[in-house]
Amino acid sequence: MFEGAKRVADRYFTVLVIQNESGRARLGLAVSKRTAASAVVRNRIKRGIREAFRLHQREVAGKDLVVIAKPPTRAAPGALLNRSLCQLWQQVSQRCERP
Repeated sequence: MFEGAKRVADRYFTVLVIQNESGRARLGLAVSKRTAASAVVRNRIKRGIREAFRLHQREVAGKDLVVIAKPPTRAAPGALLNRSLCQLWQQVSQRCERP
């Protein structure tokens, strides 16, 4: 499904982006045990991603997004992860507009 998806990444996350026909943004998450062995930590990361998405979903409207967490997210404070995601949403909206 995500063949040919555009990729935006930083130290903490990789975001795969593809246009959708619904006009609404949709979010998928991937936080592996390799990223954070504890389910508590994985769930904290996922909650943070969902909240950042909720606040910025208008910026990425009409796109399907899959956010993949990288191992450095395990020890990073929530504010830093939120800032990272906000920058990634901006990059997605700038780079991945409809042609």
